[in-house]
Amino acid sequence: MVVLVGLNTDLGRIKAWWRTLGGDRFAVLPPPTRGRYTQSDGHEDAAEMFASRGIATDTSFAYWHWQSHDAFARSGELTGVLYLHWGGDHATVAAGLGEGPPGYRIVDNGPQGAFQLDKVTATDADGLPDPEDTAGVRQFLARVDEPRSRSTRSTEYDPLTAAEERWLHDRLAGPVDLAAAHRFAAPLEHRQALTPDETARLLSAWRETYAGRLTAWQGWRSVLLALLRQEHPEAWEVAAELGADASHALAAHPSPRSLELLRAWALTGDGSAVRGWFRAHHALREPDPVRAAAALSEELTAHTAPETAQTGLLHALRGAVTAEHRTPRPPTSEGFFPLLLSTVRFATDERLPRPLRVAAAQAAADTAGRVREAAGRLTDPAEAADALAAVDRYETARDDLLAGTGPDLSAYEGRLGDIWHHYRTLAPSDVQWLRDRLADPATGVQGIAFCLELLYAHGEATETDLQALLPRWKKELSKQYRTTYTEWRHPLVTLTCLALDLEHPAAADLLAWWAKPKPLWKAPVRLLTHLGAPDEEKAAELWEFIVSGGHDTGHLMTWVLLRARLDGVHPLHVAEKLIDEPGIRAYVLHHVLIGVADPAQPLWHYTIDSRSHSWWHRAQEVADHPALSAGARAIGLKAAREHCITRYPDQVRPALTEGEVNTARAWLAARADRTSAD
Repeated sequence: MVVLVGLNTDLGRIKAWWRTLGGDRFAVLPPPTRGRYTQSDGHEDAAEMFASRGIATDTSFAYWHWQSHDAFARSGELTGVLYLHWGGDHATVAAGLGEGPPGYRIVDNGPQGAFQLDKVTATDADGLPDPEDTAGVRQFLARVDEPRSRSTRSTEYDPLTAAEERWLHDRLAGPVDLAAAHRFAAPLEHRQALTPDETARLLSAWRETYAGRLTAWQGWRSVLLALLRQEHPEAWEVAAELGADASHALAAHPSPRSLELLRAWALTGDGSAVRGWFRAHHALREPDPVRAAAALSEELTAHTAPETAQTGLLHALRGAVTAEHRTPRPPTSEGFFPLLLSTVRFATDERLPRPLRVAAAQAAADTAGRVREAAGRLTDPAEAADALAAVDRYETARDDLLAGTGPDLSAYEGRLGDIWHHYRTLAPSDVQWLRDRLADPATGVQGIAFCLELLYAHGEATETDLQALLPRWKKELSKQYRTTYTEWRHPLVTLTCLALDLEHPAAADLLAWWAKPKPLWKAPVRLLTHLGAPDEEKAAELWEFIVSGGHDTGHLMTWVLLRARLDGVHPLHVAEKLIDEPGIRAYVLHHVLIGVADPAQPLWHYTIDSRSHSWWHRAQEVADHPALSAGARAIGLKAAREHCITRYPDQVRPALTEGEVNTARAWLAARADRTSAD
C-alpha cells in the first residue's frame, strides 16, 4: 500500500485530485515550486512540459503558481482561496477542472479571470458560520467585507443584519486578541459600528503591543477611524505617530487640526497626504474644487514639493469633480468617460497652474482617443461638440505641455512597462529628460534602469551618463533588483555594457566585480554584460551556456543582439536562422525573435507580453516582414493571434479605443488564410 504524505491535509487532498485531471486537449501542470512565481512563469512551464512530453502546443492547461500557493499554511491547511490560472480555451479548462474535489468547490470567474478553489462550509439559519470553523469564518468575513461600490472618494458596504452585527460584536467581547480582532473590527467600522468600549480596549492593546511601530498591526486603520469618529482624546496623538499613513482617515474626518497635519505631510510629496489635504481643504476652506486645487498646486510649487505631488493633486481633483458633477456618458464607456473627459479638460484649464495642467496632460496622453471616440456616441449634439472641442484643445496644447517631462519613475514598474512603446523613438527633449534623471541623486534603482536602458539601446548614452552613475554603483546598483515584468535589464548590466563600449577605465573594475562569486544574485545575469564591446570569445561563452539548457534570463536575446553587431546584420536575421536549431528552446526563441524586431529598443521581458502595445506591434512587424522566412513570419503571426488585443482587449494597457481593436481584428482577418507554413 502506498502512503501519501499529508493525504489528510487540504493540500494533500487537492494534490491527489489534481493528479487525476487531464485528458483530451487538456493538461495540468504539476504543483508549483518557487520557480513558478507568476502567470508568465506558468505559461513558460507549460511550454516546457508540452515540448518535453510531446503534447500539442494548442492544448489547454491549468496550474497554480507560488503566489497562489500562499493559500496553504505550512501545515497544509487551506487558509484562503486557491487561484487556479489557465491557458488555452476557457470552456475546455472549465470542463477539465469540473466541480472540484469532494468537500471543495470551484468558482468559475469567466474567460478573463482565474478559477477559485475553496472549501465547502456550513452556516446556520442566519447565514452565520460556527465560530470554530476557520474556513467558514474566513468566507463569512470575506463576504461582509466586500464593498458594494468603490470610488476615489468613498467605499460603500451593504448593511449588516442584526444577527451578523451581533456575531461580530461577540467576537470582540472578552480579552483582546489583536491577531484575530482586526478581522472582526474592520467590517464593523466600515459601517461605523465599533463601540467606544471596543475602540478603547483595542487602542490600549494596540499601543502596548505595537509601541513604536503602530502600522505593523493590520487593524490600525479601523481603530483610527473609530477614534476620530468618536472624538477620542488620544486620536491626534495616534495620528501624529502614524504620520502620512493616517492621511485617508484624517481626510474622512476633516477639521482644522487634520488639515494642518495633512498639509505638512503633503509638502513632502506623499501622494496619499496630497489627496487627503485636498479633500480636507475642499471640505473646510474652498467649496469650488478647481479653485481648491489651484491654491494647493501653487503652494506645492512654492515649497518645491516633488513633481509627483501634482499628480496626486490631479487625482483628487478628478475624483471631486466627477463625484459632484455627473457627466452624461455613453453606455459603452463603462463609467470612465467623465473621469477621462475631466482630465482632458484640466490640461487646458487656465484656472489651474501650469504644473497641474502638465500632470493632466501626462494622464491624458493615452486616453484622448478614447474620449474622442466616446464623445461621438453621445446622444446630445451639444454635449458631444463640447467634448470634442475639449479634445481638440488638448491635442493642440499637448506637445508644449509634455515637452521635457516623463513618467513617475518610482511608480509600479508595470506602469512604466505599459508606456515603453512611447519611447521607441526619442525626441531631443526625451533624451535630455532621461539624462537629467540619471544625473539626479534622487532617482532610484528602478528609474536608473529605465532611463539607462533607453539611452543605451538608442545609442544616446554617453560618458557623462556613465560618470554620473559611477559613484553610485558599489553602494546602490550592485544590489539585487528583480526585473521580472520589465523591458529593461538590471542597471549594472547596462552600465557595464556602456563602460565596455566606451572603453572606459571603469570597465575593468566592473568586470572584476562581476567575476567574483558573491553576491549570488548576479550569477544568472553576468553573461548579459557580454553585449558590451562584443567579440567572438564572448559570443562563444554565451552560446555554450544557451545550449547547456540553463535557465534563460535574457541570454539568447543577448547572443542574438551580440551576433548581429559582430556580423553587421539585423538581429531578426540572426534569430530566424535558429528556428529548429537543436538545443534552442522554441518558446524562448519565439519571444526573442519578436523582441529584437527593433534593435534600437529590444524588448527584454522574458516572455511575450500579450497585454503590451510594444509586443503587439513587433509581432505584426515580424509577421509582415518581407525579408524573413515563412517560418519566422509564422511565429510573428501566431504571437499576434494570441495577443489580448483581439481576444481580451480590455486587458491591454494603456486601454485601447474601439477603432484600434477593430483595426487589429481586420489585420488578423486579412491573414486568416496564412498557415504555419506560410
